[in-house]
Amino acid sequence: MQTNEFSFELITQDEHARLGKIFTPRGKIDTPAFMPVGTQGTIKGVFTDDILKTETQIILGNTYHLLLRPGIEVLKKFNGLHNYMNWEKPILTDSGGYQIMSLSKFNKIDKNIGAIFKSHIDGKKIILSPEKSIQVQKAINSDIIMVLDECPKLTDDKKVLSNSIDISTHWAKRCKTEFGNNKSKGLFGIVQGGLYKDLREESINKLVEIGFDGYAMGGLAVGESQSEMLKILGDTTKFLPKDKPRYLMGVGTPSDILGAVNHGIDMFDCVIPTRSGRTGLAFTWDGKLNLKNSRYQTDTSSLDANCSIRNLRSFSKSYLNHLIKSNEMMASMIISLHNINFYQEFMLEIRNNINRGTFSTFYKKYIDYFN
Repeated sequence: MQTNEFSFELITQDEHARLGKIFTPRGKIDTPAFMPVGTQGTIKGVFTDDILKTETQIILGNTYHLLLRPGIEVLKKFNGLHNYMNWEKPILTDSGGYQIMSLSKFNKIDKNIGAIFKSHIDGKKIILSPEKSIQVQKAINSDIIMVLDECPKLTDDKKVLSNSIDISTHWAKRCKTEFGNNKSKGLFGIVQGGLYKDLREESINKLVEIGFDGYAMGGLAVGESQSEMLKILGDTTKFLPKDKPRYLMGVGTPSDILGAVNHGIDMFDCVIPTRSGRTGLAFTWDGKLNLKNSRYQTDTSSLDANCSIRNLRSFSKSYLNHLIKSNEMMASMIISLHNINFYQEFMLEIRNNINRGTFSTFYKKYIDYFN
């Protein structure tokens, strides 16, 4: 279905697990969906054409990093990130909120001004206001734009978390105003509130009152346990609008994703497939394989006998073990591509099982498989 407007269709549910489609002018996204992370305009160590062959339908870019380098004036010359990196499908951009937390030693927060940064590259002072974040994402030409939020580090201090909700809600309103009436793109609000059900419900209600095209669960995957994360999702996703996509930011392992889908989440992103690839860790239908291990030194079998992308099935575990021990970059390239392909196969199986009404069986089989 070709469309000029952003929209979401919920097709069916298997208990809480949801099967849907997001429609954008650059193509559809089947949900539950996984987005490989291209923080600086590239999926680390993987060619764009190869990403397309994995049936990836959307990737993630980062506002903060792209603002610093290559800079917005460069991206404007290419009419955005798609042309710049030769990617024709949808892009979602993080607003820079996570960097406010992760690079906290370089910044300070002002509710009225925004985040005041010192660039981690050259120390230059940068002000990232809610309006600036939206302006940058428009210059990137993102298909899904995230509001700027204040994401606190893991804490049980309700005062800190309440203050985060206050700032994030204020910024969300300003982002909505700056975004304007643009039906071709989606604007997502970001829920805060830590591991407290009442605070999450408060944050959701305030964001729903403003009104967004989708809603993200922020402030998770910041150090809490998987069980804590899944419990708060189970307690709070029911407060989210049923007719809007739900995005869990920065998650995760296959079992994290499976657990979150079980609580009604539709979208995911994480660096794990490529970061693991760079350390020799492969995700397979046989579980996680640490290809550094000497047990693979003479193993003639391939990682995935059924994978035809870049003819990955022709590379033996023995050969990959050799490349890793020789510090050859080809090892990380092969394993990273393999991992992204596996993640997309995993998401396809999740969708197929939701559609067949067999998600519970699939969930029980794999929820602890990759831990």
